[in-house]
Amino acid sequence: MTTQQGVIPQRIEGQGAAPAHTHMAQEHEHDHYHISHHHRGGLMGEWEHRTYWHTHDHHHRELAHSHDYSQQDEEIHHGKEAHTHDHAAPVEAMPS
Repeated sequence: MTTQQGVIPQRIEGQGAAPAHTHMAQEHEHDHYHISHHHRGGLMGEWEHRTYWHTHDHHHRELAHSHDYSQQDEEIHHGKEAHTHDHAAPVEAMPS
């Protein structure tokens, strides 16, 4: 199911150590990480994580979730989390 703006409603099934909560959409800047999977070849299909980082303004859409660490740790360590966003327009298409 999608809304008029194409945003899919979120729900939380189960609950981690931190109660279910919602982060409102936001735009900000900090050094952030991206992870890619690199196939090293071979018959077993070995993979390795390749990490890169950079800084620019970017947005986060509204996010409803739960997790097994404190909300305080989540806020403090946000910049260390891998991020996904559109690099062609990292601060566009925010829901109104």
